[in-house]
Amino acid sequence: MKIKTLAIAVALTTLPTLSLAMGCSSKEKQAMSCATGTTYDSASHSCLPVST
Repeated sequence: MKIKTLAIAVALTTLPTLSLAMGCSSKEKQAMSCATGTTYDSASHSCLPVST
């Protein structure tokens, strides 16, 4: 009985930690926002002024 309780306690402690670590994948991309009057240029990976 004590071993079963200990195993459940360990599982409940480690599983949330492992699930949080899975969310930090380097494959995810984050959207970049630029200031008003500029637009994102994927070639230079920066915000450039909008020319009209």
